[in-house]
Amino acid sequence: MHHQSIAFKPLQFPFPPRLHPPNAIPSRRLFPLHLNTTAYSPCSASSCQSFHIPLPTHPPRSLPSSNSTKNAALKTVDVATLGNLCVDIVLNVPKLPPSSKGARKAIMEQLSSSPPDKQYWEAGGNCNVAIAAARLGLNCITIGYVGNEIYGKFLLDVLRDEGIRMVGMNEEADVVNSPSASHQTLLCWVLVDPLQKHGFCSPADFFEEPAFSWMSTLSEEVKRGIKRSRILFCNGYDFDELCPGLILSAVDYAIEAGTSVFFDPGPRGKSLLRGTMEEQKALRHFLRMSDVLLLTSDEAESLTGIANPILAGQELLRTGVRTKWVVVKMGPRGSILITTSNITCASAFKVKVMDTVGCGDSFVAAIAFGFIHNIPLVTTLAFANAVGAATAMGCGAGRNVAALKQVVELMEAPNLNEDDEFWNELLGEHLDSQEVTFLSKMILNGSNGRMNRVSFQKAVSELLPKLKSSQLEGTLSC
Repeated sequence: MHHQSIAFKPLQFPFPPRLHPPNAIPSRRLFPLHLNTTAYSPCSASSCQSFHIPLPTHPPRSLPSSNSTKNAALKTVDVATLGNLCVDIVLNVPKLPPSSKGARKAIMEQLSSSPPDKQYWEAGGNCNVAIAAARLGLNCITIGYVGNEIYGKFLLDVLRDEGIRMVGMNEEADVVNSPSASHQTLLCWVLVDPLQKHGFCSPADFFEEPAFSWMSTLSEEVKRGIKRSRILFCNGYDFDELCPGLILSAVDYAIEAGTSVFFDPGPRGKSLLRGTMEEQKALRHFLRMSDVLLLTSDEAESLTGIANPILAGQELLRTGVRTKWVVVKMGPRGSILITTSNITCASAFKVKVMDTVGCGDSFVAAIAFGFIHNIPLVTTLAFANAVGAATAMGCGAGRNVAALKQVVELMEAPNLNEDDEFWNELLGEHLDSQEVTFLSKMILNGSNGRMNRVSFQKAVSELLPKLKSSQLEGTLSC
């Protein structure tokens, strides 16, 4: 869940919200998977000896430096998230509030006047990515700031229970006891109406500067956390709390340390494109220097001006310096993973959707899993779609993101939302220019020209037994 402004319907407000806690799914800790990988090599993530699906290899855009090769041996953390740590206050309300900024601020102040019961709190922001990744067996840390109050302590407790370590971005010695709003844990009020539509309201929406603009440098502890991580995940909401210069320094240090950078601009990408000079510079730097870009088809269009998601992804690859994967999320249609030599497509799962909050974050965690373990691209997409769909079947994000049990159940009996007409129209103009791999529910495998169809059963034939084994070996904790 993110502290994001949206356009609310113009309705009468205020009214006392009815407090109904979300249906929590017990958190689950699982042992890490062992996929017989040798060295960490994200640049060739479609070729791995433990998988035998006939797919092309995807060489890196540039050869790794001696420094990055040396640093690879120091990687003890799989995924580090940067910033965007907040507590979601999830409330059911009869109507969503109005759209005007002044009215929303008054509502937020009213809701904030007395803290609601702890049963309505949930971990939000990048906690979703970290928790989802940890439940897939990845070793995760979060890099960010939380205050020394009840909300900050709650967030730390949740992360600890999920086996996630936090690396604090405290810069000043007296920060921990500061009563200032700029030194407190960020909150996001998540209002849910009877139709399960969401409204978001956060103090960060009304700040003139980033919430933690007092931060200007990376501490040595933060640098160590980045250096020891295989992936540094950043998203557009980082700009709500951290200055562009500080974010860029983290990205540049990650590159120097041989850490792969994942970037999901999210809805903030469009505003960053038209933001301050510093924000525009930072966005361009992310788009050029990230190893993996993750975005929706709408976001890809807003950043490139190209409506076709494949052409938009190829444009991002063309203008990128380090970009290896562009992953386009297409909601109920599925997803596309684009490299310089291959287009990989996977239809989404048909499931009963309860709540879409956290689905994209869960999807990111699974993409990171495939990237780290050198899993074939089509298998990675199938897995990511399953993890996102499993989260959609639950209620909310945070501790309610999918556990591995739900993911395995979906993959054992897949029901894909295949739309041949849509995919044929989308892919038709690319079949002669680039190899296409398409995940299909059909049993038969084979190729037709440059189209390589891979059945779902074949794509997950080696991954699924390992997931099931890890699930059986895992322990449950509530």
